[in-house]
This record gives sequence, C-alpha cells and structure tokens, in this order.
Amino acid sequence: MLSALIWIPMLGAALIGFWPGSVSSKIVRNSAIAIAAITFICSVVLATQFDPSTGELQFAEFIPWIDVLGLNYNLGVDGLSLPLVILNCLLTGVAIYSTDESLRRPRLYYSLILLITGGVAGAFLTQNLLLFFLFFEVELIPLYLLIAIWGGERRGYAATKFLIYTAFSGIVLLASFLGVVWLSGASSFDMVGAVGASHLQGGLPLPLVRQIVLLAGILLAFGIKIPLVPFHTWLPDAHVEASTPVSVLLAGVLLKLGTYGMLRFGLGLFPDAWAVAAPWLASWAVVSVLYGASCAIAQKDMKKMVAYSSIAHMGYILLASAAATPVSLLGTVVQMVSHGLISALLFLSVGVVYRKSGSRNLDVLRGLFNPDRGLPMIGSLMIVGVMASAGIPGLAGFIAEFLVFRGSLEVFPVQTLLCMIGTGLTSVYFLIMVNRVFFGRLSDLVVSLPQVRWGDRIPSLVLAVIILIMGVQPGVIVALSEKTAIAMVSNVPMQVKAIAQNLK
Repeated sequence: MLSALIWIPMLGAALIGFWPGSVSSKIVRNSAIAIAAITFICSVVLATQFDPSTGELQFAEFIPWIDVLGLNYNLGVDGLSLPLVILNCLLTGVAIYSTDESLRRPRLYYSLILLITGGVAGAFLTQNLLLFFLFFEVELIPLYLLIAIWGGERRGYAATKFLIYTAFSGIVLLASFLGVVWLSGASSFDMVGAVGASHLQGGLPLPLVRQIVLLAGILLAFGIKIPLVPFHTWLPDAHVEASTPVSVLLAGVLLKLGTYGMLRFGLGLFPDAWAVAAPWLASWAVVSVLYGASCAIAQKDMKKMVAYSSIAHMGYILLASAAATPVSLLGTVVQMVSHGLISALLFLSVGVVYRKSGSRNLDVLRGLFNPDRGLPMIGSLMIVGVMASAGIPGLAGFIAEFLVFRGSLEVFPVQTLLCMIGTGLTSVYFLIMVNRVFFGRLSDLVVSLPQVRWGDRIPSLVLAVIILIMGVQPGVIVALSEKTAIAMVSNVPMQVKAIAQNLK
C-alpha cells in the first residue's frame, strides 16, 4: 500500500511523459486526474486500515538495496506522516483539476506534478535517512521547471533563487545525515524505534555536544525549506511568479517537508539536544510569526500577502515543536494539515481573481462582491479561507492554533503570547485585503468580469467544505495522530520545561 502511494504517480508521470506519438491535451489532462484520483483513493483506504490506538510505525515495507551504502527501501507510516500523505494526494488532485485546460506543453507539466507527488509521498513514508534525502531532492528540478516554464514575467529569477536555496538546504541536510552515521558508527541509514526516541541501526548514543552540532545542521536545512526568517526570501518570489496550481502544491504540501523533517529527524534523533535548543527555537518562532505577519500587512499584491502569511503560520509549528508537549505536537500535525488546506483555498481564490480581472493589486481591485459584474462566489470562498486562517471558531484554523497555543503556553508562556499577537495581525492584513478587493464600488479599472465557471469553483468549494468539517469535527485527524504525538515527546517535555524555568 505504501509503495502504491509512491509509484502510482511516478509511473503515471512516466506514462504521460513518454507515451509514443502525439496525445491530445484533453486526454493528458484526464489521465493525470485519473492517476491523482487513484492515488488519493489509496491514501483514504490506508487511513481506514490504520490503527490509531498505537504510536508505532505501521504497514512497514523493507527491501535491502545497496548494503555498502546503508541504503535500504524502508517504509512505514504513523500518525505524523499519514495526515500529510493524505493531504499530498488531495492537493495534487486539486492542483491538476484547477490547471488551465489550454496549458501549453501539458505532457511535461502533468508529468512534473505527478513526479513531485510521488517524491513527496516517499519522503513522508521513508524510514531511511539516505532514502529520505533522495526523495527530498526529487521535487527540486520538477518544481524549478514548473516555475521557470509556466511562471510569470520574473519566473527565471524566482526559479533560480528557489533552486539555489533548496540545493543548499539539501547539501546541509546530506552532510548532517552523513555526520550522524559516521559519528554514531551506525551500520546503515535505517531509523529504529518510535519517533521521539529514534536511533540509527547499529548506532551508539552520541555525546550532547555532537548532538547539538548535528541538530544545528538539520535545523538549518529544514529551516530553509519551511522557510523561517531569515531564510524565507525565496518563498514570496516563488509564489508570485508560479502559476496558481504550483502555488497550491508549494504552500500546501512542499513546505510541510521542512516541518515534518524537523520533527522526524530533529526531535526524533536528538531529543536531548532538542531540549537544549528548544528556548532558542521558540524565540525563532516568534521572529518568524511577527516578521511574516508584519510584511503581509505591507503588501499590495494579494498573492505575496498570502505568501508572507504562510511564513507566519509556519512559525506556529516551530513554536509547538519547541515546546514538545503531547498537546503541542498534536497541534503541529493539525496545523500542518489546516494550513495546507487554507493556503490552497486562498491561492485558488486569488488565482481566479487574477485570471478574471487581470490584476492582484489592492490599489486596482475594488467591489468584487458586486452580484452582477463581480465575483461574489469567489469572494465568499475567500472570506471562508481568511476566517479560517485568522482562527475563527468553527473552522480548521481555530482548532489547530488552539492546540498549538494550549500545548506551548505552559512551557514558553512569553513566546506563546507573542505568537498570539500574530493571530491578531492575521486578521488585520486579511481584513485589509478583503475590504479593499471585495467591498465598495466596483473599480472603474475593472469594468466587467468574465463569468466564473463551476469548474473554477469546485476545487475551492471542496476545500472550503473540508475546512468547515475539520473545524466542527476535528476528532478525525486528532484520533489519527494522538498516540504518535504522545510517543514523540518521550522524555523531552520535562527537560524542555526545566530548561525554560532555569532561563527565567
């Protein structure tokens, strides 16, 4: 089952890309949608067979591969990775369905998206450090091409900047993984034990100083990928120049590789070093939250505003990870899923506004709630996404942020309160956007907008419904991840709390 989630989209990418002869764009699109649907169904079936009463890995697959390198095909899933795998499959289908049917070079485009999907699934499922690195790097070139070929006017600059940052992140990550194996004397890159108390197969415990050095490398690598301030500058450029479906995947799924990796390999392999670094991580989270929210307020481009919002919301995940309590780590999982859904909804709505009006500028757009010549349905869906992002009760963002703040407050009260200010700032900048773009008299620069087809509305409607269901009944995802969150903390919480108290 786990292999199917990886290889169905990858084989589908090869089939679409290398099918002999010419194929109509409609057939290519329908084939990509079918492949994404099959993959999503597999993820749902996996969830129905998953046992939430244990925090251990399930559905393990192991095939020896290259013994001399310690590289094995080692897969497993738990409550940390399963929700992200489902999110990956869902947003892939949304991205493909929302792609313009008149897209040029469709075979290459859909092949690259499916290749990214398989690579991301592999990264979430693998239990071998070197195999994770390979899957982590699989999405690098496809995403670069998706931005460079189908992006905006400055697509070359944005794609190159993304490539440089992500390539450097991969180099640091590989060096850290090699250091873990070399210093611990492990016989392979395979991880053994539950998350929160993991070690490499045959590896010996490392002194605290070496743990801190290796953890610093892992934090740097994944901090670039998340991204956290000051490594964030590639993200707004990439979002602004990328097409809407690519932005959906980038914000909804690819950023989660950073937060997932930080938990799986940072907290999982180095719980003692994590306890030492936790106060600094919590402060780093505050900087990212407040800086990202402040930058979002200053933006005139709707897409860039949503991009900076993502930076701020990733800071919440770092705060909860630093606190390392069962509630806060459960909050990290819920926050990753809710942010993926909410950011996808916001980018889809912004994409429709741009496609119909030709602008994303807050100084140009106005009055799009006009029922006759505006975009009232898209405006309503945008408000749902804005309310969810601001943490309004009854929507997915509220339960995610509540768990994050509730679990972090007892360990880092000052940092948590400062991050709560970011929630208030979220309401400010999104209220500015909605008020300027959708209310008031329809702008003279936007005389009459083309009618929005139901095909443009369906992806956003689906996401809005899921966001509402998740806000009203969060027990579904909480049940999947609760035992894993408890297993993740191991003996870290008491250490973190003690160090935080000493710093006071």
